[in-house]
Formats: sequence, structure tokens, C-alpha cells
Amino acid sequence: MYENIKYEVKEDIGYITINRPQAMNALNMDVLNELTEALAEIEADDKVKVVIVTGEGKAFVAGADIAQMSKLNAIEGRAMMAAGHKVMNTIDQMEKPFIAAVNGFALGGGCELSMACDIRIASEKAKFGQPEVGLGIIPGFGGTQRLARFVGKGMAKYLIYTAEMIKADEAYRIGLVEKVVAPEELMAEAEKVAKTIASKAPIAIATAKVAINNGFDMDLKSASRLEVEATTSCFASEDKNEGMGAFLEKRTPEWKNK
Repeated sequence: MYENIKYEVKEDIGYITINRPQAMNALNMDVLNELTEALAEIEADDKVKVVIVTGEGKAFVAGADIAQMSKLNAIEGRAMMAAGHKVMNTIDQMEKPFIAAVNGFALGGGCELSMACDIRIASEKAKFGQPEVGLGIIPGFGGTQRLARFVGKGMAKYLIYTAEMIKADEAYRIGLVEKVVAPEELMAEAEKVAKTIASKAPIAIATAKVAINNGFDMDLKSASRLEVEATTSCFASEDKNEGMGAFLEKRTPEWKNK
């Protein structure tokens, strides 16, 4: 079904692998379109509770496809940026959580793809950067906006203006990734985190993601009101009764709202 990505489901975890190793998994329009299709498939599949995104070979995603972009005029470039934003925003806004398992280069669109995910786990060999200004453009898949929210305005400007590529330990230090592990442990760690999340109440995970995302740019008073309403919706769910009942009865919960 897909030519540029791999998508499979194992138990309750979905796996998306960018599969253009000959091009360092660079994002072109075909990849973006296939990602859009896969995301729609994930959204419709109630069995999938968590998604892991990674890259085939030595790269996570080494950027957008420069060979393709070099031929685009302004109108065509705008269309490609819109397609990239559609993918990143869908991942960001979907209620299901996404984990980026960053196995290698996460540059340009790759760094932006990792930032669209909820959690980033990086191999010690991973490298991050936004090199676009060296190509005469700027990050166009959300990088100018998400990077500043992750690492602060000053650090985002530094990384974007200089196009500096940083290693995984530095990405961890500045808050761009949540965990750094040995290369051979990357997928096992991503799966461990995914299984932990999948074992929790699906409606609670979804509600928490919505509350965090929507409240992030609000003032604290408004965000607190949002949290009260979000928590109230959980109290109306079967999973609240099941989770608390299982805790009191010292048993494993069987979630209803799947």
C-alpha cells in the first residue's frame, strides 16, 4: 500500500517508519501524502493506542527533499509547506500519543517531525538541526514555532540562525528530547514507554493531551478552567469507575473506553 513509508500494527502499538534510506529518508510530497494516509488509518483504528515514528537505516529524517524543493516556484513551495504542516499538525492534534524514536539524523523536516510528536527518545547517535537558512529558506514545517516552544526563543534563534547541528546529549540538555539511550536500546525503550502509556486509560491519555496542548498558550487562570472541565469529563467516563474500582480492589483495570 505504501512505497515510501512502512506502517504496521503490533498489538496496540502502531509503527510508522520513513522508508527512503537511499535518500536519508528525506521528506518529499510522496512521503507527506503517504503519511497523511497513514495518519487517517491510525485515527480510524480503535486498536491503536500509541504510535512510534522512526526512520529506516542511519537516519530518522535528514530533512525535506532538496532535489525536489530546488525545482519549486513560490506557489508550489507553499503547497509543499502546507502539506508538511498538515502532517505535523495532525500528529500534534490527534488524541493518540506519538513517540519519536530518533535513530539518526533529524534535520530540517526531521527535527520538525520529532517535535510534532508527544515524546522524543533519541539514540546516542542522533543529531538534530534546522539547516534551512543555509539553503536560502527557513524551517517551513513548523520549526520556527515549535522549536521556540521547546527550547526558548533565544536558543531557537541561535539554532535556526546558525544552522548548527547538535548531538543527542545537547538536545537532551536543552529540552529538545526526553530520553537518550544506546542505539541498540532505542526501539526497546520506545516500545517500553509505548506499552506503559497503552496500559493506562485511553480516555485519560487523550484528555490529558488535549488539555496540555490547548492550555499551553493560555494564561494560567484560563488553562486551569480548561483543566477542571477536562477532568470533569473523565469523571463522567466508565474508565474513571473502572480505574478507581480496580485500585481499591487491587486488580488490573479493564478499560471500557477503548
